[in-house]
Amino acid sequence: MDVHLINQEGIEKRPVEELPTLLGRQDGLVWVDISPCGTDAAGVLAEVFGFHPMAIKDCVERNRVPKMHAYRDHVFVVLHAPERGKRGHVHYIELDQFIGRNYLVTVHGPVNPAVEPGIALRETRAVLARIEAGRLRPASAFELSHAIVAALIRNQEDYVEAVTGDVWRLEQRVTGGQVGDPEEFLDELFRTRHGLLTVRTMGALSGAIYGEMAGLARMSPEGRRLMAEIGDRFERIRRVADGEREYLQGVIEFYQTTLTIKAALIGQAQNEEVKRLTEASYTQNEEIKKISAWAAIFFAPTLVGTVYGMNFTHMPELHWILGYPFALTLMMLASAVLYMVFKRRGWL
Repeated sequence: MDVHLINQEGIEKRPVEELPTLLGRQDGLVWVDISPCGTDAAGVLAEVFGFHPMAIKDCVERNRVPKMHAYRDHVFVVLHAPERGKRGHVHYIELDQFIGRNYLVTVHGPVNPAVEPGIALRETRAVLARIEAGRLRPASAFELSHAIVAALIRNQEDYVEAVTGDVWRLEQRVTGGQVGDPEEFLDELFRTRHGLLTVRTMGALSGAIYGEMAGLARMSPEGRRLMAEIGDRFERIRRVADGEREYLQGVIEFYQTTLTIKAALIGQAQNEEVKRLTEASYTQNEEIKKISAWAAIFFAPTLVGTVYGMNFTHMPELHWILGYPFALTLMMLASAVLYMVFKRRGWL
């Protein structure tokens, strides 16, 4: 926990034990930066500042969406900034604020172990460096909060810029026909879309919060102006993310159309091949029918000849004078009948 006193002379780091005295002073702004909010820090928030237990609980635990609660003498705000992880995963970097009359308490929420711890402190460290260098002299808690949230918005803008670069590269791969494995490429497309949706949601919800804060009656005119400006900048993040998401959706639809056309062409080629094989099979069947028909026609005389060629002693018509002509006539008649039958069926 870092305690700073900001006045016209600059910024000075003070011990935690002096917090009650510092909060009672009228000649400076107290800034308390906590990372993370452990048991000792939660005790300070409860005992020294007297914050609501639910607000302290929100500082200790993770919050999935931005939120704002207006209390009698301060405003509690929860915001998120995106951080790119592996394979398109988006980490939520949480920043909680208690904005009072002469103090600002910033609490850095729990961070995924995969995220470098210093990432959570980037906004407050940047503002602290500006104050120490004399480039910023906040006269109120709302001015200090404005500077920190402005840094958070710049990080959101950088994130959108990085994802926009990804969108352009994906489009070039689609138009250039260098997408590689379709399944992996689709996965890249939808991971990028997920990143844009994430920052779009952050901007939309945060903008709504600051729009509501700008309408608080207890806030000074200058505070309203600063909060309205922050709300407009969050709204701009939402619009830019929406525009890039629509652009990416066009790339996705174009690629899906390309896949559909390719699948149709492949299907057409397969249909042509199936048709060719079917025709070849039909022709083969016709030839087999002809061969089978002629085999049956020639088999009938062979059968009669085989039977009459056995020459058994007691065979009928063996000594019949008309036996030979009868056998020949039977052979020819059987073949003629089979020929007419196959011809009528279209086999010949």
